[in-house]
Amino acid sequence: MAIPFIDLGIQRERIGAKIEDAVLKVIKHGAYIMGPEVKTFEANMAKFAGSKHTLSCANGTDAIELILLGLGVGKDDAVFVPAFTFVATAEVVPMTGAEPVFVDIQPDTYNIDPVKLEAAIEAVIKEGRLKPAAIIAVDLFGQPADYPALSVIAKKYGVHLISDSAQGFGCSINGKQPLEWAVATATSFYPAKPLGCYGDGGAVVTNDDALLERLISFRVHGGATPTDAATMNYTHEAKYLNVRIGMNSRLDTIQAAVLVEKLAIFGEEIELRQKVAKRYNELLGGKVISVPFVKEGYVSTWAQYTIEHENRDGLQAHLREKGVPSAVYYPIPLHQQPGYAMFASGTGDLAVSEAKSKTVISLPFSPYLDEATQDEIVAAVLSFKG
Repeated sequence: MAIPFIDLGIQRERIGAKIEDAVLKVIKHGAYIMGPEVKTFEANMAKFAGSKHTLSCANGTDAIELILLGLGVGKDDAVFVPAFTFVATAEVVPMTGAEPVFVDIQPDTYNIDPVKLEAAIEAVIKEGRLKPAAIIAVDLFGQPADYPALSVIAKKYGVHLISDSAQGFGCSINGKQPLEWAVATATSFYPAKPLGCYGDGGAVVTNDDALLERLISFRVHGGATPTDAATMNYTHEAKYLNVRIGMNSRLDTIQAAVLVEKLAIFGEEIELRQKVAKRYNELLGGKVISVPFVKEGYVSTWAQYTIEHENRDGLQAHLREKGVPSAVYYPIPLHQQPGYAMFASGTGDLAVSEAKSKTVISLPFSPYLDEATQDEIVAAVLSFKG
């Protein structure tokens, strides 16, 4: 039997009947858009996140853009993003009229480097063309960014700190989730994520009441908020008074129904992920360039298990021959992507991102990865002599 890169089948065996019942309930009641399950999921997720609010949306990319729009980020603003992450983090920035400024990462966690971030902010201020407006910290591979340090920098320069936790929702630092420091957290429910649905989906969690009201407006075509309606003496449906240029980004009720059941076991699955990752580290530690490093007091959700190898491409070809799937996140850093060549602000020191893009490789991982399969994967890695 082929080894899956991310085994969603075992989870489905565990809660498949509950999910099928939940989906069938939606099909029968017919409220396919913004139905009752959406509200149930948003309430449950807010409780899990320890937040006042959760606003679901169509996908994780929209979640980040909604936050930027809600914060009023736009033309002539600089938004600082790590150079080593998926393009979604950066692509939403120009859509608001702002410009992404790429920042290098820390070599051990792969997350945005606070020291280099501050240097980039200073460089933008010195250049004088853009105004620093926001920092988007990515919880890459599931480990939270250094939010305590990032928060100090954000306050020093008066910029918004946003958490892109598409890979890391549920991660924590000394028991506190990123929202402890960030104005809002965006996440994705793409099926391969630690908390994934059966299609596309995303959400924003926040404690900011005023921001939430604007997010609700931007999510559905820029429709009127209660504040807008009261100010403008408008009494009809909110979506027919369009105060802002918004988008259409709603979570389907069926996906919300799936997520209600998955969220119920998510905390336990995070614990299971710790055990699988720890065993990988024990088996591979000292036998490759590096195994994942998690900082003291930090909890990763282990969206991926990523090692480094001096002959990464050779190893990947070898694993393929052995029937072991793998993935490379990310072979081209954002600042080297053709579509982003025009964004040159910042220090230009992105050497760590460039180096890591040549050595990282992710191995099969899930909370239900059994030891026999894990041993087979490790044996395939160690048998490579290239």
